Amino acid sequence: MPVTGNILTIGDQDIAPGTRSVIDLPVAPMYTHDNISISAQVVRGKRPGPTLFVCAAIHGDEINGVEIIRRLLKDPHLERLRGTLIAIPIVNVYGFINHTRYLPDGRDLNRSFPGSAKGSLTGRIAQTFLQEIVANCSHGIDLHTGARHRSNFPQIRANLEDPEVLAMTEAFGAPIALDAKIRDGSLRQAAGDMGVPVLLYEAGEALRFDEIYIRAGVKGVLNVMRHLGMLRRSRARTRAPIISRDSHWIRAPESGVLRVLVPLGAEVHKGQTIGFIADPLGTSEMDVICDSHGIVVGRTNLPLAYEGDALFHIAEISSKANWEVDEFHETYEPGEAELNSGDLSSAPIAD
Repeated sequence: MPVTGNILTIGDQDIAPGTRSVIDLPVAPMYTHDNISISAQVVRGKRPGPTLFVCAAIHGDEINGVEIIRRLLKDPHLERLRGTLIAIPIVNVYGFINHTRYLPDGRDLNRSFPGSAKGSLTGRIAQTFLQEIVANCSHGIDLHTGARHRSNFPQIRANLEDPEVLAMTEAFGAPIALDAKIRDGSLRQAAGDMGVPVLLYEAGEALRFDEIYIRAGVKGVLNVMRHLGMLRRSRARTRAPIISRDSHWIRAPESGVLRVLVPLGAEVHKGQTIGFIADPLGTSEMDVICDSHGIVVGRTNLPLAYEGDALFHIAEISSKANWEVDEFHETYEPGEAELNSGDLSSAPIAD
């Protein structure tokens, strides 16, 4: 790890305690010879502590996390930071520019770790990110959304068998946590192999901002920083998430036009009708039936469905959930003063 004394070195740039620096990590230029860099802002407290990376847009069209990081970097709590925050709002710069999930070589960056300095474009970016960012960190948070035309209810995906990861998950305060298997080639896997525990926060839809989910994400990251001792502890208690050990998609029983009956975050039961599939002429209609007890953590936003299309993502739970969707929304809805001012982006998240 390139830390000498109190000096942290990233991309050949030294960052001393008590300073902020913007680091540009060069990656392969475009074939037009335009240079491309991954930009990171490093915020170092005057006092020692953990080093946390927070990244977004590993999938270039998943932009909710970009706004979460922008607001995080403006938060006044960082003035009292212990340790170091490394914020990378846009990892997949190529995909972000072109509104696409993938890189120009067609590969998924979150299936390409640990990468290689002599590999494809995607592999080189993965290797650069691991060596320059993850290798300098003790913990990480990776921000994601659903794919295009799919929304995810705010959730943490993590290896909950790891006690340190579980403690970070409980601190974050997302309403639901999925004990998600680690996928080969993912950032979570590569970071874990380096001894760096990582949470994945999923919320919203690709190419869309969701104000409530953004606010919940900012609060969650600050909660984890408090848990790690990077910020002063809050007196407010964080509600433990509902934990799901398994999840699955309910698919369209036939082709047609979908009518959705349950919102994201709703608790659903086996045998419950959660939607209808009808033909445009109105001559037939078929119920979409839930096949287990759980929470709707993902949903298609397209009303047009082919037979077999994924419609509802159900996180299975064993007992009745002690919460309501409306309660979550009320917690993170902007206040009247913020709405009147028209400035939501700089609103602080209270302790």
